Amino acid sequence: MSALELDVDTIHCASVCVYHNMVPTVAAAVLGSPVRTCAVSTGFPAGHIPHSQKLEQIEASVAAGADEIDIVVSRADILGGDWQALYDEVRDFRRSCGDAHLKTILATGELSSLKQVAQASQVCMMAGADFIKTSTGKESINATLPVGIVMARAIRDYYEATGQKVGFKPAGGISKAKDAVAWLAMMKEELGEEWMQPHLFRIGASSLLGDIERQLEFHLSGHYSAANRHPMA
Repeated sequence: MSALELDVDTIHCASVCVYHNMVPTVAAAVLGSPVRTCAVSTGFPAGHIPHSQKLEQIEASVAAGADEIDIVVSRADILGGDWQALYDEVRDFRRSCGDAHLKTILATGELSSLKQVAQASQVCMMAGADFIKTSTGKESINATLPVGIVMARAIRDYYEATGQKVGFKPAGGISKAKDAVAWLAMMKEELGEEWMQPHLFRIGASSLLGDIERQLEFHLSGHYSAANRHPMA
């Protein structure tokens, strides 16, 4: 970091996302830092558990110290066009989150059209989502730029109609720094510079860190290191 003239204290991820049983460990590790603790919930990644258990999962993670909750919606509601059921589900999740931020995962790779992506985005925002997120990272198709543009424009439409700013998170398959740059450019073009900041934009980066490290090393040395030199590769 010193060679790059970067302040290590200002460079960090926005949140650490884990399953429920790791929430207390992460919350303790990031205590006093700006990094937030996030829990995946509601039967992640498929969501095939009873609604009451989904609510219990959210409440347990919040009680254990989660600042953010990533939920998966019931894909069947979207595929069947049952928008009231989707709204009711996300509304209940919002209530169970309390003060914690709610990110709704649409699993866009399992939806049948971009129209459904736009409709589901709008419904989740109306039900109280703080963020809308593309994917769990477990689907065969995860974050793609066409889906991202549709979701960003849904966010813009919602903001223009209500004055409420909702965040966006692409996740899954973003493993190269140049891909992250493309997503940042898309956000700037569609929503402006404010939506390039962590409180309104995140990238699911579990497989991205290694390439960022390689790019920084190239910046210093002029040579790419082997991927296996980096712990997250």
